Amino acid sequence: MNSVRDDVLVIGGGAIGLAVALAVLESGRSVRVLERDSVGGATSHANCGTITPSHAPPLAAPGATWRGLRWLFSAQAPFYIRPRVDPALWRWLWHFARRCNARDWLRSAQARAALLNDSRARLAGWVRRYGLDCEFEQNGLDYVFRDPANFERYVHECEALNRLGVATEIIPGTDYQRQEPAFREGLAGAIRFAADAHLRPDRYTAELARTLRAHGGIIEEHCEVTALEADDHGVRVETVQGPRAGRDAVVALASWTPAFAGRLGLDVPIQPGKGYSITYSRPHLAPSRPIVLKDRLVFITSWSDGFRLGSTMEFSGYDARLDPTRLAILENAAREYLHEPFGAEVRERWYGWRPMTWDDLPVLGRSPKHRHLWLAAGHGMLGMSMSAATGQLLADLIDGRAPALDPMPYRVERF
Repeated sequence: MNSVRDDVLVIGGGAIGLAVALAVLESGRSVRVLERDSVGGATSHANCGTITPSHAPPLAAPGATWRGLRWLFSAQAPFYIRPRVDPALWRWLWHFARRCNARDWLRSAQARAALLNDSRARLAGWVRRYGLDCEFEQNGLDYVFRDPANFERYVHECEALNRLGVATEIIPGTDYQRQEPAFREGLAGAIRFAADAHLRPDRYTAELARTLRAHGGIIEEHCEVTALEADDHGVRVETVQGPRAGRDAVVALASWTPAFAGRLGLDVPIQPGKGYSITYSRPHLAPSRPIVLKDRLVFITSWSDGFRLGSTMEFSGYDARLDPTRLAILENAAREYLHEPFGAEVRERWYGWRPMTWDDLPVLGRSPKHRHLWLAAGHGMLGMSMSAATGQLLADLIDGRAPALDPMPYRVERF
């Protein structure tokens, strides 16, 4: 296990990289994770931690283009594009707009549902088998509405979700308020997804790392990969801590994958979709399960000692500013819906870049140019939700086993 050459090198120590490493380790292979900072310290750190088969429908849906155009350049909108000259972004948006039709929506939804449903069950199995202490709860998720027209639009979508194997429960507004006293009056209704779950994302990645180390995996933090060479015999990488080698390597660098893959001659069209969150102490009156304020596209997750508001989508490249306007969107939405919109203590204001593909499907599989190089990136807002299934799929493909899921929809060649 401590040899210079490992069976599999995993480049990137977020939720996806760690899940791939654990699945590879379970298959009997040695594995080494190379992380340039600290494991779980980037986008895996402060998202809302929801595990969501309910999110099978892709963002590229019929009508999404026109809704997006209304918000396009408004910094107050849930979706925002910072005006700039960026040919790669506009090419991405053009492909996204082309997919806003019923046929492509269904194809992406089916592929997302397969990955999400497999991952939901597999992740619960990991929690039991390895005793992952990450506040994993299986009590569902609710979409909550104040706008009656928006509520009715999503009620009509429930039929399509049910066909995808996503069970829904429609709850009138007055009934929901009796169930959830944390909410202000005036709700139009709610849709419950009983099969959804949630966890504490920073603890999930910490527990994956603990489990890996306990079972013989190696994690090297502050070990940035600066170069990679792959041939018919394996992969060699240069890092700031010296060379490493493996039979195979998996690139799991989330929004940083395009730049890394580009140096290897691969075009991976991922855009960084910037999201924000604010973490507070838990208020006295908090929702009993994760919530999406669907009219405002804001997520709320409560834990035993914490409370998080999150979401928004901003295409501003790799802009590293913590924009107070975007954070205010989260707080204003909470004020509109909740009697106690915040906890007494602000613990963290945060942003992270989600790796967005234009078809809302991750890039999973072998590099078309390198026999021993594999990709696991582009999970958008669903990295936590898809992590366990992604890990198993990559482990199966690397080992040459028949995978539990059809890998075709996720191959990089589709671009």
